Order: sequence, then C-alpha cells, then structure tokens
Amino acid sequence: MDEELRSLTERLRQESGATTAYEHLVATEDHEELASVLTAARQPLWARELAAFRLGLAGDRRAFESLVLLLNHRDPPRCAAAAHALARLGDPRTARAAAALATNELRVAYALHPVRLLVELRAPESVPTLITTLERRLRPHDPYRRVALACVEGLGVLGDARARPVLNEALAHPALAEAAVAALARMPRQRQR
Repeated sequence: MDEELRSLTERLRQESGATTAYEHLVATEDHEELASVLTAARQPLWARELAAFRLGLAGDRRAFESLVLLLNHRDPPRCAAAAHALARLGDPRTARAAAALATNELRVAYALHPVRLLVELRAPESVPTLITTLERRLRPHDPYRRVALACVEGLGVLGDARARPVLNEALAHPALAEAAVAALARMPRQRQR
C-alpha cells in the first residue's frame, strides 16, 4: 500500500469514527461510486477527501477540482495528501492550478504544498512560479519562512539558472542562507566569455 494512502486512511478512519460508510469507501473499487461522493450533497469532508484521493491515484480526472480545493486547505495533512494525488493524477491543469495557489498572496499561508508539488511536477510553470513566490518572501519581516525555504530548496532541485539572481538575494537572509548556498551549488556553471 502507498505510504501516503496508509497515512490518509488512518487519519480519515479516526476522523470518520471508523463508520461502515468509511470502510465501504476504503474498500470499493467502483470509480463511479467514488466520483458520486464528490458531487453528492451533504457528504462529509473525510468522504470527499478519501474519494478524491483514491480517484487521483487511479488517474481519474474527475478528482481534479476536489484535489485542488484540498491542496489549498488550512489543514496541512489534507494539503499533503492532495499534492500527492495530484502529482499522480496526470492532469495537464495541475501545474497551472498549483502555480495560481502558490502565488496567491491572500492564501500564502497555505502555499507550502503547492510549491512542493510544482517541484515534483517539473512543469514549465515551476521555475517562474517559485522565483516569484520567493521574491515576495524576501521582504523584511515576512512570516512565511517555510514557504521561502521550500522555494529555495525547490529551485535547487530544479537546477534552472534563471533562479540564480533570487537565490543570490536569499543568501542575505539567515534562515535561507544555507539552503541558498546548496541550491546555487546545483545550478549549471555559467560559461565564461
């Protein structure tokens, strides 16, 4: 069993009270039934999350909207599970949605998992989005250091030279300096002229 699925099912078992409805949703292989949970009225959040996650892992794009909503949830475990499922979903809209969430200043407190998802996707939107998000986090007294650190680390993983200027700026921030040095070390060497 996928480790993220194991973690999610354990968390949702507790949240649901281990009801028979929960046990049924965990066991069913019927994608139509799972998809109906996403659109039916008065479904509890745990049921929608479980159905969306399972459909996402199966590559069923009907889960996309629900997973994007969960990616921007205030509860970090829900965000992490949604990012995991979205990375496996294979929907071409995923990178654009993650980029929109990562750069939304009104929801920046919840940008950590969209940033990490963009790194995993390695989409064309990934590097420009991480650069923009990091530039905004380099303002004095910005409270979102975890998001900034995820951007620095992600830019290092992506290894795109376009990130060099913002990573050089990050060197001046004590909380980011060590990660920025490591990220810059992963950048391709600049050619001498």
